[in-house]
Amino acid sequence: MPKMKTKSSVKKRFKLTASGKVKATQAGKQHGMIKRTNKQIRDLRGTTILCDADANIVKKFMPYN
Repeated sequence: MPKMKTKSSVKKRFKLTASGKVKATQAGKQHGMIKRTNKQIRDLRGTTILCDADANIVKKFMPYN
């Protein structure tokens, strides 16, 4: 059997933690910051852990991680 390929977009956007959870950047910070409150902007800094349903989808595209 040939090797499965890792999705390039997933490779760039997500990382796996040591316990196997999927870490991703916060959504909603690319544009339109003027209409967001300062609290929203502060809370969207850094990274977050994806919920299990979304993590299962992402993991399918990362076969060797």
